[in-house]
Amino acid sequence: MARILVHVTVGPENPSRAALAFLVAKSAIDEGHTVSLFLAGDAVQLIREAVLDNLVGLGTGKLREHYDAIVAGGGKFYLSGMSSKGRGVTASDINGKPAEFAMPNVLVRLSLEHDRMFTY
Repeated sequence: MARILVHVTVGPENPSRAALAFLVAKSAIDEGHTVSLFLAGDAVQLIREAVLDNLVGLGTGKLREHYDAIVAGGGKFYLSGMSSKGRGVTASDINGKPAEFAMPNVLVRLSLEHDRMFTY
């Protein structure tokens, strides 16, 4: 099976595309692939509980359902540290989640370690 990296830069302002990114990640896990997501820019806000619970994409589903399936399937989340700081996403937002803050060099490393990368 493949290692898939999903790089997400859209946030709550584009719910359909944000949910689509998580749906693709969930679908890859459902197919047996290993999945990592790197959230950057406005996408770091997607990790917040209120956003997870309320974001629904038009034709792309509920963010919470996709997130829960990703976590259950062993998916890992990386959040841009600089984007998080700029948008007030803190350690309390990722506490207890399979997520960590990361710098751009981590995105570069992940892109080289994975077999495929999808960007939303």
